[in-house]
Amino acid sequence: MSAHPVGRFLTALPVYNEVNHVGDVLSEVFRHSADVLVVDDGSTDGTAERLAAFPALRVVRHPQNRGYGAALRTAFQYAIEHEYDVLVTIDCDGQHQPVRIPEFVAAAAAAEMVSGSRYLKLFGEDSLPPEDRRKINVQITAELNQRLGLQLTDAFCGFKSYRVAALQQLDLTENGYAMPLELWVQAVAAGWRIVELPVPLIYLEEARSFGGALDNSATRLEYYHRVIESALARQRIGGADAAAGATLCGDCREVAG
Repeated sequence: MSAHPVGRFLTALPVYNEVNHVGDVLSEVFRHSADVLVVDDGSTDGTAERLAAFPALRVVRHPQNRGYGAALRTAFQYAIEHEYDVLVTIDCDGQHQPVRIPEFVAAAAAAEMVSGSRYLKLFGEDSLPPEDRRKINVQITAELNQRLGLQLTDAFCGFKSYRVAALQQLDLTENGYAMPLELWVQAVAAGWRIVELPVPLIYLEEARSFGGALDNSATRLEYYHRVIESALARQRIGGADAAAGATLCGDCREVAG
């Protein structure tokens, strides 16, 4: 597996109304990343005031809430425009461990995308996921594997790293939570090398909402299917044309490339 020099990296966090977590998470992120970006997706709960406590923080604010996918797309564009070599994305809800950021940066030397997997390896701090979320994850992951020739174990983990040069190949349009599904399709179409990196499965004991109708699991699943089918139609690919095969590479697991 050929490797590219890592160079400069940026850690980006899409944030919407995370006043209870953002301060603690950012304090930890700055221990492992010199350059940190928050995309504040129209927060109204005092998050912006918490961000002001970090003078070195780079902030892009959406005046109104546009969605998780839109926030990630803003982070992608920022990394491209500021000529970073690697972009790490990490959620701000306390479920990802910033101490693992260097692992994602290092793994990006040999892949266009490194995707965290909460189901690739057992950790002592693992917790039980909500049943409906786990069920949907299993179903969508299996469908992506079948349609795209992948061997994923976790289609939805937001802890990822990307080669920024590769991000310029994408043409993402989805603003909501299903944008990563559109990204899987485009990444395979572009021939990316993709690896999964194991991370602990951590769910906090607090209610988390997708917002509105998406809190209904059936509605959410229908939405995910709609985005996948649209993305496949745009790329004109399917399982027979996609990359196949997986090899183990240290603690990473290659799932495409």
